[in-house]
Amino acid sequence: MQRRVGYWAMLMLVALACALSQQVPALAQQQTATQQGAAQQEGAAQGQPAEVQRQITQPLNNAPYWRDVRSGDINAYQTTQVRGVETNVLIQNEGEMWRRIRNGPITVYGGWLVVIAFLMIGLFYWWRGKIMLHEPRTGREILRFNAWERIVHWTTAIAFVILAVSGIFMLFGRYVILPLFGYTLFSALTIIGKNLHNFVGPLFVVCTLLMIVTFIRGNGFRRYDWTWMRRFGDFLKGRHVPAGKYNAGEKVWFWLGVTLLGIIVSGTGLVLDFPNFGQGREAMQLANVIHAVAAVGFMALGLGHIYLGTIGLEGSYDAMRHGTVDETWAKEHHEYWYREVTQNRGQSAPGVTPTGAPASSMKEGWKL
Repeated sequence: MQRRVGYWAMLMLVALACALSQQVPALAQQQTATQQGAAQQEGAAQGQPAEVQRQITQPLNNAPYWRDVRSGDINAYQTTQVRGVETNVLIQNEGEMWRRIRNGPITVYGGWLVVIAFLMIGLFYWWRGKIMLHEPRTGREILRFNAWERIVHWTTAIAFVILAVSGIFMLFGRYVILPLFGYTLFSALTIIGKNLHNFVGPLFVVCTLLMIVTFIRGNGFRRYDWTWMRRFGDFLKGRHVPAGKYNAGEKVWFWLGVTLLGIIVSGTGLVLDFPNFGQGREAMQLANVIHAVAAVGFMALGLGHIYLGTIGLEGSYDAMRHGTVDETWAKEHHEYWYREVTQNRGQSAPGVTPTGAPASSMKEGWKL
């Protein structure tokens, strides 16, 4: 009997020990959690960062965390593995503002400005047609542009057209090319245009400086230029308005277009083309906005210059292609310059051999 009681007592002690072994860890964990919670509350009360206290009271409130991420340079402890300019800025708030300006006013109003310029030129050509000479050509040519001036002009003009077309693709392509031709062609044209824009841009910078140095002589405003401006309507109607080597319209194009806008798009283009000089995203965004606005205005003015220099005015294209103009053209469009060139040189002006002049008797004799 005693043996049985001892046996059952031993079994009860073993069962009790097993139960206690399972309950002790749970009690220890509960006690540890209670102690940690008390320590956190005590630490928050003693001035620990607000993040710790917020995680206790508002565990799902992440707004302060993202405000801290957006703070960028303000937060001295925010960093990334990449080292460089603004690499510790994880989210740049100004980027959204830049995107809205670039895809909003610049694209909308800039696009309409280019379209309106095209329409006005087309309507004017339909209404007026080419401005023709009033008198027949004499066949006597006057040198207007030498070889160097033509090389500088045509190099700048070609670079300008490449930059303008590629810039239109990049600025308006997603609204015009993409809906009409799809993603494949849009992607190909944009990639080609972007690379052309990046590599032709520095060439245009050099050409702009050469244009200013080469053509600044003769582009100073004179008193008769104000008369030409007042009679600009007569010029468009084909009436005779005296001018120097460059009329007032060409001088406005030189100073406002080639010089001012040319320098602006060149300077901002260099900032965008070479980001390795240490400029940050804010400087790049500002340069992009200025570059786009100046470029759109440059293109709108350039369309008028291209029109009058090609199909709009008889004989104007020959001046830059061959370097010479007929005396009739010089007298009708640049009378003061014509008088200066022909002064004290008789009726005939210096230049190349007249294409329409009668052949000499010696040349006629070779036909015998």
